[in-house]
Amino acid sequence: MKLYGAPRTRAVRPRWMLEELGVPYELVKLDLARQENTSPAYLAVNPLGEVPALVDGDVTLLETLAICLHLADRFPEKHLAPPVGSAERGPYYQWMVFAETRLDSAVMAFYWHAQLPEEQKASAHAKEELAKHRVRLTAVLDVIQGGLGGREFLVGGAFTAADVVTASILHLAYTLKLLDGHPQLVEYTHRHAQRPAVRKAVSW
Repeated sequence: MKLYGAPRTRAVRPRWMLEELGVPYELVKLDLARQENTSPAYLAVNPLGEVPALVDGDVTLLETLAICLHLADRFPEKHLAPPVGSAERGPYYQWMVFAETRLDSAVMAFYWHAQLPEEQKASAHAKEELAKHRVRLTAVLDVIQGGLGGREFLVGGAFTAADVVTASILHLAYTLKLLDGHPQLVEYTHRHAQRPAVRKAVSW
């Protein structure tokens, strides 16, 4: 398998998955500052020039969530996904999709706001939009905290790909100081960030 990625991008999630699985793979690091992601060679892999991309034999996947789902099912003996047909499989799908669509989009709204020039951040429109994002993010975080219910993992009492995807996005939320009022999510994020596979996944 070959994973294309770059530091501090969504490529960290599938790389974390690969490290948890402990399977051999080739990491192809792209220098986005030098626009290596727009080279003809990479555009042949991903025509959008975005990262990550996973090439697994004849299968090429370009979406982070699809890659994580594929990897968990590719190696069922590693138990990073509940068995197909089990009571935990439905909630597992739900948390995977919820994290990637609801949580990620809510957190990224704050990330992109942080990139704005100071005068634009201070505008009434920007402040109004940020307040709307805050309400939405709080609701999303409440759902996750309620779903954890004091447990260590999201699904079935064991670590799964749902924790990989959720914890990685929550880590960005934590660095943006967005987890105030959700101490259980802070603890959840810190605990999973200490996993050996995470240290390898973020070392480029």
